[in-house]
Amino acid sequence: MRLSKAFIPTLKEIPADANIPSHQLMLRSGMLRQLTAGVYSYLPLGYKAMLKAMQIVREEMNAIGGQEFYLPALNPESLWMETGRRNVPNFILSIKERDLVLAPTHEEVIGQIAAMHIQSYKDLPQIWYQIQTKFRNEPRPRSGVLRGRQFIMKDSYSLDATWEGLDVSYELHAEAYRKIFTRCGLRFFVVGASSGAMGGTGSQEFMVESRYGEDTVAVCESCDYAANIEVATSAVPPVGRVNDDKPIEEVHTPNIRTIDQLADFLKAPHERLAKSVVYRHNGSPVLVLMMGNDQLNETKLAAALGEGEVSPINAEELLGLTGADGGSIGPVNLKRFKIVADKRLEGANGLISGANRNDYHLMNIDLQRDVKLDGYFDLRSVEQGEPCPKCHKPLKVTHAIELGHIFKLGTKYSEALNAKYLDESGSSKPIVMGSYGIGIERIIACAIEQSHDEHGIVWDKALAPYPVHLIAVNMNSKEVVLTSNQVYRSLTEAGIEVLFDERANVSPGFKFKDADLLGMPFHVIVGEKGLKNGQVEIKKRKSGERMMVPKDDLVEVVKKLLEE
Repeated sequence: MRLSKAFIPTLKEIPADANIPSHQLMLRSGMLRQLTAGVYSYLPLGYKAMLKAMQIVREEMNAIGGQEFYLPALNPESLWMETGRRNVPNFILSIKERDLVLAPTHEEVIGQIAAMHIQSYKDLPQIWYQIQTKFRNEPRPRSGVLRGRQFIMKDSYSLDATWEGLDVSYELHAEAYRKIFTRCGLRFFVVGASSGAMGGTGSQEFMVESRYGEDTVAVCESCDYAANIEVATSAVPPVGRVNDDKPIEEVHTPNIRTIDQLADFLKAPHERLAKSVVYRHNGSPVLVLMMGNDQLNETKLAAALGEGEVSPINAEELLGLTGADGGSIGPVNLKRFKIVADKRLEGANGLISGANRNDYHLMNIDLQRDVKLDGYFDLRSVEQGEPCPKCHKPLKVTHAIELGHIFKLGTKYSEALNAKYLDESGSSKPIVMGSYGIGIERIIACAIEQSHDEHGIVWDKALAPYPVHLIAVNMNSKEVVLTSNQVYRSLTEAGIEVLFDERANVSPGFKFKDADLLGMPFHVIVGEKGLKNGQVEIKKRKSGERMMVPKDDLVEVVKKLLEE
């Protein structure tokens, strides 16, 4: 592609609304332009990079027996009502006049097709996938393509007769994902994760560490433990019991509103303070007991409470339900509340919590003696430096970007959509499903996040829109023009994609700056100085290493560099 003919609208300045490197560089390099919040137009350079990623994804999905579909983005609203996902918050964009929704994923459509056509165990297993535009009702689009309302995703679905078969399909996808992200040149890790709106029995996320990431993960650098903070655990010790078996004592605690204030006032250690947090679950009040300053993880709480809506209770409601304000709430003699506690408090005694009247707390609470609990659950968020649950070395808590997510769905969708098969004995059984997603734009954005410098993008050859950027330094020189055109033809005829900067009205310095901004792996520079010796220059964008090679040997040298 001749740059004088290409539509690559580069920008000198960083756009004001772009606050992470990938967003800044995708705009500056002319890969995309924003149409509206969370919706982008992909320009030729950006789409070419995405096609490279899609091809790698296709090859690895085909290698595990995947069959490619193309499913409609417009779905009847009634289909999503069957599975109970129509009203999941911030999930589905709807077109009310037509009773249609824009699909964020395609479990429902896959389940419907399976229900129509899968009849026998002999029809299983199946792996169906697509690469398609998806939509999500994202309330606050940000971080460029990492949190948008329209995006391209590879989603695949496994259909099996048994749970053991699902395990096999799940591992096939996990290995395919490792190969995909490795081929794309990404440094990634795998974490255990929450299934969220997808449901199911288990899931893993493939993550790239980034300070701009919107996910928080706990990672052990001494073993293979890694988990999203939504499900991460640690080996922090439980509170346990103390020898003193004292009766409950009420104490006056004037103007105490925080755990730290309470600890200072009573000269009590944090592990003996039982903090009360109040929520509603499906409209019913729930009191959650946490130790000291441990932070409640709302995702874990929602999983513990089961299906339904979980939301905090506001101050006015709290006063009406308990007779006290926040900071003075506790579990003893609390009526009309379901009470759950974090596992660190399991069986503990000698605790201090609110007395359910303002400015008073209760001491010496024994959870076994004084409180009717509805269960202990892992409800806390892991903190930096806590011991790893596997090897007990310190955990690292960091931010990361999600590249892909794999789920063991089980029979949730097949049962809802009546997708069943006849087993060997002729009995009707629900199909056991898995769901597996990869964000195509996320591959590109993560590649840029991991590989850029102050000058621009530094592409890995696997995703580079063009592996070679050819620069004719001085278009006023007949020899430079003749040689650079010969080089362009030779490389192209050898099957090497080339971006050829033969612009006559642009200075050499501007060409070099554009080349560094666009970031193709190899720059081939044709200039008068080198041609005096029959040579052209090759620059490796990543390392900055330069070499002079005879112009007649250039094609072979470039081929070898691309094969390395």
